[in-house]
Amino acid sequence: MDINKLKVLFTEEQIQNKIKEMAEEMNSFYNGEEVYAICVLKGAVMFAVDLVKHFNMPLKMEFIRLSSYNGGTSTSGKVNAVDISLPDLNRKNVLIIEDIVDTGLTAKFLLDFIGCNFHTKSTKFCSLLDKKITRVADVDADYYGFEVDDKFLIGYGLDYDGLYRNLKYIGYMEKTDLE
Repeated sequence: MDINKLKVLFTEEQIQNKIKEMAEEMNSFYNGEEVYAICVLKGAVMFAVDLVKHFNMPLKMEFIRLSSYNGGTSTSGKVNAVDISLPDLNRKNVLIIEDIVDTGLTAKFLLDFIGCNFHTKSTKFCSLLDKKITRVADVDADYYGFEVDDKFLIGYGLDYDGLYRNLKYIGYMEKTDLE
């Protein structure tokens, strides 16, 4: 892959402004109550860290690792729970933080897992990016930053074969440039 062919979709400034807007909405909803923020690794870590900096509530952070990609550019269609150990979330406000909702399979898996194992006070799902056009599972983010088309996105946590997560912006490649 030639990184020079990466086109900018969202600049660092656009991303940070959207994150502040999202945090304000969540601050209003939680109204100072304690929240367990669950970051889905690895892709959501940049977003989660920037998001929680704007929270005005007591916060506990947890990290889980799920995957439906196997190093390629499309989902395998199967969610792998690499590490999903969580504390007792009964009667807690839970906020799941994800980088992108694509097919919705990972989001549905995680929401079902929490719903089957805990009786939370509230469970909300937050994603920086929402790719509704590729959705196969019936799931929607309670909070999302940007709706995106069916492009392969790279940067700000999103990777290509483990690379480029560290970019401060989100870019995309034409499918022909990925081959």
